[in-house]
Amino acid sequence: MARAYASIILKAPAETVWSLIRDFNGLPKWAPAIAKSKIEGGLDADVVGCVRSFHTHDGGHIRERLLMLDDARRSFSYNFEKPAFPVRNYVATVRLYPVTQTDQTFAEWEASFDEGPGDEGKYEKHISANVFTANLKNLAAIIAKTKPEKPPGAERWKGFQPNKVWTSRAIKAPVDQVWGVMRDFAGMGGWHEEITRMHMLKRQRSAKVGGIRDFYFGEGHLNEELLHLCDMTRSFSYRITKCEIPWMNYVSGPRLWPVTADNTTFGVWTGDWVASPQDDVVLIPRTEQNVYQRAFATVERNLKATKR
Repeated sequence: MARAYASIILKAPAETVWSLIRDFNGLPKWAPAIAKSKIEGGLDADVVGCVRSFHTHDGGHIRERLLMLDDARRSFSYNFEKPAFPVRNYVATVRLYPVTQTDQTFAEWEASFDEGPGDEGKYEKHISANVFTANLKNLAAIIAKTKPEKPPGAERWKGFQPNKVWTSRAIKAPVDQVWGVMRDFAGMGGWHEEITRMHMLKRQRSAKVGGIRDFYFGEGHLNEELLHLCDMTRSFSYRITKCEIPWMNYVSGPRLWPVTADNTTFGVWTGDWVASPQDDVVLIPRTEQNVYQRAFATVERNLKATKR
């Protein structure tokens, strides 16, 4: 199974970018190779199951079926009904995530498919570079030129946001370098200004799921248990098992994505817990800014310093 992938940071809010790409019949507006497009059978472009039939400027004809459209998570998926390339089992997905630190957008476009014998890697590279990357960079240029505004009434989240704290940042360093620093569950004491004396209890390895790190955050003494660690998604999660702060059932963790357009990183850090509304007024912004965002910023700063 081959996988094509491309991603980029777009300099507009996620609500704005979604309004530009949500239209399944709107490729000619932002994909430079597409000449014209129509939805077959007179269906609306947001009817799941509809088929778009479009032509490229060089005369090619392609048909694609909308398999999924999600306004809450700003994503859609589609397959080939009449392929653009000689591949099988093609399914592609576009996703948008808000970059909360700058109010911009992380966009990723991926597809999985089977290539024919002798074509291994050929269409994976072609689709990644000449379709996904080319279209995303053209979309970035359109946004830079037109500076579109948020649609009236646009909402960041449809209902509640996914987590009590959902925060994200573009990090100016390659994703494997960032993950190399953050993956060490006992290493945060070496690069976060307010964390000291961090170590794994019972001399456990920092990659041991179920292991517990012991540390001080300022004057506070905490224990946290590693719940999961994944090198495929570059993510981990943990829960607090000892803490003086008035919250319960605290579960948190980061995830990293590669930004292929410029070889940098997009990071999301989420947190959930139970606390009184009065305490959350302080805990939510303090955790977002002093813990999660500061962690991302400090990793970026340290990696820059290492290069010098």
